[in-house]
This record gives sequence, structure tokens and C-alpha cells, in this order.
Amino acid sequence: MKKLLVICLFLSSLAYPQFTDINIVKEIRTKSKGLVVSAHPLASEVGAMVMKNGGNAYDAAIATQFALAVVYPQAGNIGGGGFLVGVKRNGDKFTIDFRETAPAKSSRDMYLDKKGNAITDLSQNGRLAVGVPGSVAGFYATLKHANLPMEKLIQPAIDLAEQGFAITQKEADLLNHQMQFINEHNKIPTVFQKNSDWRQGDILIQKELAETLKRIRKDGPKGFYEGKTAELIVAEMKRGNGIISLSDLKNYRVVERAPLTFNYKDTEIVCMPLPSSGGILLAQMLKMSAFENLSQYQQNSAEAVQIMVEAERRAYADRAEYMGDPGFIRDQTTMLISEEYLKNRWKNFSKTKATASADVGKIISQPRESAETTHISIVDKDGNAVAVTTTLNGLYGSKVVVAGAGFFLNNEMDDFSIKPGVPNMFGAVGGEANAISPGKRMLSSMTPTIVLKNNRPYIIVGTPGGTTIPTSVFQSIVNIVDFKLNPNVAVNAPKFHHQWLPESVMVEKNFPQSTVKALETMNYKLEFVSQIGRTELIVIDENGNATAVADGRGDDSVAVEQK
Repeated sequence: MKKLLVICLFLSSLAYPQFTDINIVKEIRTKSKGLVVSAHPLASEVGAMVMKNGGNAYDAAIATQFALAVVYPQAGNIGGGGFLVGVKRNGDKFTIDFRETAPAKSSRDMYLDKKGNAITDLSQNGRLAVGVPGSVAGFYATLKHANLPMEKLIQPAIDLAEQGFAITQKEADLLNHQMQFINEHNKIPTVFQKNSDWRQGDILIQKELAETLKRIRKDGPKGFYEGKTAELIVAEMKRGNGIISLSDLKNYRVVERAPLTFNYKDTEIVCMPLPSSGGILLAQMLKMSAFENLSQYQQNSAEAVQIMVEAERRAYADRAEYMGDPGFIRDQTTMLISEEYLKNRWKNFSKTKATASADVGKIISQPRESAETTHISIVDKDGNAVAVTTTLNGLYGSKVVVAGAGFFLNNEMDDFSIKPGVPNMFGAVGGEANAISPGKRMLSSMTPTIVLKNNRPYIIVGTPGGTTIPTSVFQSIVNIVDFKLNPNVAVNAPKFHHQWLPESVMVEKNFPQSTVKALETMNYKLEFVSQIGRTELIVIDENGNATAVADGRGDDSVAVEQK
């Protein structure tokens, strides 16, 4: 597999066998070698091979993302957007915001009926749910930090699309489960549709996507945001009630923002600012839990979980009230993560009972972010680190494939507050700060994070999971910093999640029963789920020994740069 991929990385003029050797690797320990952890083994291998051939962590990030657009269609994408956090070997820190934006024809009440009721199906499925994609622009914004030309970084993705690859059992199951929705929203046949069920080992060939990638290779961002691909996207909009125009695409811009940084114990946390809610939530949760010093408890004990749940409750109430696109609201980050504010927030914490959600935020009467985001953690042999999270939002996004271009479009408009008090597909409730407005970026839960110790990368972490993303990153960090767990256990230990509303605490089914019973006696309502997120983690100790772990909850896989 590795030899084949080396060849295919930079040579595509000849015909090569299809990519059928899928080798999932869950953990690698190494020193002075580049590491990539992503949602798919083929994509991780692409990133590792790019570093072997002269690329750095940022080259690997670009190549891995393009590869995921081919091999991980449910979430890896060029039809969506994301966030990147980078720390360079010289200590420079930066972020790239390539989040989707609302089209110019969007409006505050576009998903309400004549009586003012929210029509969530329109914000979650079909062409009207699509925000202006930012991924391709984000990949090009990353290029100035890379060593290699884009032609070499995009080529592996073209090869994978053109030659085809064998799908895994999990991928087959997802396609089969979603086929009725894909059929409903795509009247022009796509490569994802077939009359019989998909099976493990079936070859997925994506010729139209390969041609789309070739246009990007030839013309750069204009190969996506202008010309034939842009025309195909707009034509797709016109097949339904979509509103993205050629002007929306041409005018899309990334935003490079100063990272949100803060200290936790003897580490420095580097993460995304608004419009990611994740960085603020992470700062709030870590700082509030520090009032009770988690390190004195056992991981997943009733005492530790209760402290963390109550920190989550208060942070997510603030998410609903204060957070949105900083270009459209008053950014109150400084206040929200200040010691004074958080100490006041923590005053009504009780060690003996659950806090009522009504006591920490204004609840608006309401009717009653899916794991289909994807994260990549990378470090290279020189110590450059990158954490990047991208998404289509829901599983296969809007379910709409751009006819003639071969990729799924996002359904990110659902991440706006389509009506104050109405929950989105992940149950998150929003308010005025996250209301729809043309050109605005919808609030996100994506939380790509790099933790520094002694000014060097210590932890690189992120996960998919909608609103469970910030809490999973929160747990991963305290599992290592406070509970001193090894990286594998830190990733694969049972997880929990709370987000203010709904009132219940989500826990994985294998959660410790003693903790479950203790929480129930304190009036916590528990909801049992099969899994929460899929964390991609790299931990580097003070001697430079690196451990990369891919979450056991999926096909996620680690790859290492080969000398």
C-alpha cells in the first residue's frame, strides 16, 4: 500500500490499480517523524507520504483534506468549510477561518412559515440549507505555510477519485442507511446511488469529482469559485430552492484570526476564536472546573463528572446568549473567559445536586451538530503542529450532490439560530447573536486545539460530533493533564456530554455504572448513546516521544512518515 501510494502521489499520467489495501492503524509511537491522524486510513497515508517527500505539517494538512474529500464523502469535503489552528516550530500561532457564509439572498426568517413556525427540514435538507462553501479557499490560505506546490498536494486526491478505492463496512452501512434521502434529493444519478446495497470492498470511482479537482489544480481557487464548477453549483441550486449565486461564490473570502489562547495549569491552550464557540467553551469549562481541582479525583468518577457537567451547563447557556459571528455582534470573549465572570458563574454550584438549567440561562419556550464533521491532527519532524476540523454539518450534508461536479454540499445554514429558542439538528438552542444575515458565518462547535507545554506542542486534538465536540476536547485534555491517562485510554475511555438544553446528560453505554447511579441520586437525567465523537489525538512528551491515537469508534487511522 505504502509503495503504491508513493508512486501515485506524484505520478498520475499512467493507469494504476485501484486502492484496495485499507490498513487501519489505531496507535503509533515514534520520535522525530511526522504523524497524521484522520478519519480514513488512505487520507492519513497521503499526509504521511507528503511529509516523506519534502512537505511539512501544513502540506500534509492540505493533502489529507483533499484526500478526505474523496474517500470520506459523508464529511470530508470541498462542499463545506472548517477551521485550522497552527503552531509553527518558531512559536508562531495562527488560525484560518474558512467557515461557510450565508448567501446574499438569505434572510433572518427564511425558514419560518406564514405563522412564524420554524420549518427545520428546509434548514437541514436540500438546496436551501446550503451555505457558501469555504474549504477550497481555506486549503489555499494554508498553502503559504507549506513547502510544496498545490499541484503535488492535490494529486493524490485526483488519483483516488479517478482510480477508485474500496469502501469499508462502516462506509457501506452509512451509504445504505442514507440512500433514501440521497435518492430523494438527487434526481440526476450520482455515483453514490445504486439499485443494490453497498458492501465492504465495493469500489467507489468518482470521475466527476476527479475533473472538479483537476480544475482546481489548473486554475487554483478560481477553478472552484468561478468557471465551470461555480456554474455547476448554481445550476444545482436552480434545481430546487437553493439561493447561492455566482456572485456569492466569487466573493467568498477566508478570515485569518488571532488564536484564542489561555493558560490551564502548566499548559497554554491555543484554539479558535469566534465564530467557533469551541474555544470560548473550552476556556470556560477548563477554568470553572479548575475551581474544584479535578486532579484530586479519579477520571469518570461521580465527583469529577459532576464538576465537568456543571461547567458544561454554564458554558453552553452562554453559548446560546452571547456567541455568533464577531463581524456581526459585540464580541464578549474577554468577559466570558475572565476569572471574575466565571467565579460568579460558579457561585450556585452544589456538590450534592444538579443545577437546574433555568438557574444558569434564560430558557425560551421551545419545541423539542451528528458526527459528520471530520478532524485531522498532524505534527511533523520539525515540530510544526496543525489541528484542522472541517464539516458538511449533518451526515452527507444537505444530501445534495452537485451534478457534473461529484461532491456533496453542506447543510450549514442549520447552524444559525433559525428562530430564537428553536434547537438545531444537534439540539443546540440559539438566540439573536446567531440569527441569519447575508454574508454572516454561522456559529460552530468545531474545536481544533493545540496545547503547548514549555512553548512546544504537547497535545494536538479535535473530534467530530456537533455540539459534543467542545466537551470531548475538554475531556481529552483533562484526561491527560489532570488524570494522567495514557493517550489511548484518554481517547477511548467512555465519554459524557451536557449542553444546558436539553436538561439530560448524554453518556456512552459503557459508562461506569457506579458513576451513573451516583449521578442519578443527585437528580441528573441520563441519556445513553452508542458513541460520542471520534477523537484524533497526538501527545508529545518532554523528550520528544510522540504517541498518535485514532479513535476506536470508527475507521479512523494513524500514519507515520517513513524515512
